[in-house]
Amino acid sequence: MHNMKHNYWEGKPISPVPISDNMTITQLVDEVFDGMGYNAKRLAQACHLFKTMIDENSTVCLTLAGAMTPVGLGGGIIKMMEKGFIDWIVTTGANTYHDLHFAYGLPVHQGDYTADDNELAEHEVVRIYDVYIDMQRTLIAQDKIIQALTRKAVEKNKFPEKYSTAFYYKTLGEGVLETAKAPELSFIASASKNDVPVFVPGFADSSMGMSASYLPIMASAKAGSSELNPGDFIDPSPTMDVLESAAIVHDSMIHDIPRGALEVGGGVPKNFLQQTGPMISQIIGMECPGENYVIQVTVDRPDTGGLSGATINEGKSWGKIPKAGEGNVIPYIDATVGIPIIFAYALENCKPRKLKRLNGRLPLITQELIETARMNVYSKKPNK
Repeated sequence: MHNMKHNYWEGKPISPVPISDNMTITQLVDEVFDGMGYNAKRLAQACHLFKTMIDENSTVCLTLAGAMTPVGLGGGIIKMMEKGFIDWIVTTGANTYHDLHFAYGLPVHQGDYTADDNELAEHEVVRIYDVYIDMQRTLIAQDKIIQALTRKAVEKNKFPEKYSTAFYYKTLGEGVLETAKAPELSFIASASKNDVPVFVPGFADSSMGMSASYLPIMASAKAGSSELNPGDFIDPSPTMDVLESAAIVHDSMIHDIPRGALEVGGGVPKNFLQQTGPMISQIIGMECPGENYVIQVTVDRPDTGGLSGATINEGKSWGKIPKAGEGNVIPYIDATVGIPIIFAYALENCKPRKLKRLNGRLPLITQELIETARMNVYSKKPNK
């Protein structure tokens, strides 16, 4: 007999997996992936963890890096919001921009990743790997739509003096719902309709920011002036983004609601979500353990500074998760494969939830966070 500190043989025995006719997604995940190793096993764990988030009524955030909407991932996101499985979103400007093409019927087609890009450029075809987008009929047409919708909102005085990107996209989504041929194909429109906040912390780093920056130039030209009117600027506040996102986490904490994250890739969206814990604990001074559950679907690696510079477990040292090695999993798999499987598994195994409608509550819960911060500052003042 060997003296073993651990029971190394408590895991399920591995045997050739049973692939059968007419398997459901649940059977594929539970009977095949869960009985395997490598990233099949991790994907099964991700499906189960996402189900746990939903079943425990966690406040679930989706972070979306890169350009996922051009390949059609927005349809699954829309369904998750409608079922109440996703409560708020942090994404890149690129994903919000390309999302709108579908609502307005602008050309986005499958292409060829081996194409001659010089030839594509001559024909004004823009390539995102194996996706083709038309420069004139899609991108420039989309720019004009965004500018028109934003300008109309400015003229109606819809923007307060200070506002977040979540407020901007709520307003933009309302315009899409009113004017698009097929608003049901836009996750921005769906988020607006279902009161799901959409934060874009890198707003300037996209065609959305480019279009917004052009508005004051248009307005000054129309007025016959060479000077820009500050009232014509569309300028979402990074400060408001930080406060409102932290307020969502703070509100869940004080009501004992678990917090979960489904991270598609890494980048700014991932870090922006995960900084909410340090914002509350490190800056405001209120204890915050971070996200209870985290799934990251990625093909990045940490030793080159990828994964936004950190594995999920490394986030423990920053106060981004309660405990390393628990409540998190990283399937190292293409998100366009992994995320639809996670979504489909949730649809087969989870009951719809009541929508949290956080957008409508943002002013109140942000004010509550500010009051908490003020009290902490006051309590730390030295006695005279």
